Amino acid sequence: MIIGLDDTDMPGTPGTNQLARQIADALPDGFAFDVVLRHQLLFDERIPYTSKNGSASIGVPGDATLSPAELADFLRERVRAFAPAGSDPGLCIVDAPPRAEVPEDVISFARRCQRQPVRQEEAMALARAHGIVLEPLGGTGDGVIGALAAVGLRASGEDGRVVHRPGWPWPDPFSGEQPVSAVLASGVDEIRAPTGTVTDGVVDVGKHLRPSFRGGRVVLFVEPAYPDDPGSAPAGEGDPSKILWKALKLP
Repeated sequence: MIIGLDDTDMPGTPGTNQLARQIADALPDGFAFDVVLRHQLLFDERIPYTSKNGSASIGVPGDATLSPAELADFLRERVRAFAPAGSDPGLCIVDAPPRAEVPEDVISFARRCQRQPVRQEEAMALARAHGIVLEPLGGTGDGVIGALAAVGLRASGEDGRVVHRPGWPWPDPFSGEQPVSAVLASGVDEIRAPTGTVTDGVVDVGKHLRPSFRGGRVVLFVEPAYPDDPGSAPAGEGDPSKILWKALKLP
């Protein structure tokens, strides 16, 4: 399944990403998650948002023991309890392959949410047409827009920034300069530079490790940290372990 969340916070309160992490780590028996993603929606003054108009998705692979409706029963009050007064939380849960295909028009809707404003009524009508669990859980209910968009973007396999993986602690101390081997061991499937896959050296991951989700895989995009320094650049002839890369935080 895929779980989508949006508009669960207010200024000065923990954000939707933090709620998604909490839910992912507290799924009922028989469930496990693979990644929690942050998805960037349209950042525009016509759209009400708390900070930068991002929503979150949680991937739940395997043959889950509950239906989307039953899982919604488990999560509904957790979302409501987390969401402060004034927020507009929305929850979406959909079966994903191999149990069912996410409809292409849901993916198209999600991509439109990154380009233009859409209405709550359109999201609800689309969910009803496909039997998708989509619920407004407070406020104006506009969170259903981002919740459905998060599901569609996750289903595309080509969008999102990874904010949590199984085994990642919170707060996460994995930061700064890290060996490539440690980055890969943390759950990154590939480190990709403009010249190809990176297998040696050191990566400055910044304050937090935030790889991207591309091709259904966790990919950390990097660039040379010092492209004009032949002793540090990938083209240098020195010790490969000293090659320094800088992580790029893409949407």
